Amino acid sequence: MMSDPVSRNLVCHPQTPSRSIDAINVRVECATGSILALSFVLQGDLASLRIPVQQPRRQVDALWRHTCFEAFLVTGDGPGYREYNFSPSGEWAAYAFRGYRQAGAASDESAPVIRLQRRAQRLALEAEVSLELPPLTRSIRLGLSAVVEAADGSLSYWALRHPPGKPDFHHADGFALLLDGC
Repeated sequence: MMSDPVSRNLVCHPQTPSRSIDAINVRVECATGSILALSFVLQGDLASLRIPVQQPRRQVDALWRHTCFEAFLVTGDGPGYREYNFSPSGEWAAYAFRGYRQAGAASDESAPVIRLQRRAQRLALEAEVSLELPPLTRSIRLGLSAVVEAADGSLSYWALRHPPGKPDFHHADGFALLLDGC
């Protein structure tokens, strides 16, 4: 089964503005074989951003300290969820959480497919994640986000929806996209 593609814009957290970024759009679909396909497109002044350089494809912790794109996924009512980080470097991370910020071990899932295209004012990262969903799962809730590092080292935080207070991608209010038919 394949879901219809869904496209959404991420919004910048009001406490972390960025003058260098015009927009970040994410396109999502569940493809045949339980593949979650994500396409993040950042438009803006890339020369004023720190974009990680290409590295060997491997799982790496703390990618969120620099420019990276993220997906948070919950099936059913939770409270457990998964976190995926995709760096423009080609590095990635996957985590399983038992509940809100209750980390489990780093996930041993297979490596995602990551493709990157870079132009003067456009950075596009495509990621495909093989999901191992529980039986009878018909829908998933997603939190989609990005951390973008400026040349001066400051970070801006982008998400579908931000809960009140400081940036928090793990908060349930950020899991704002429902995909049926995954």
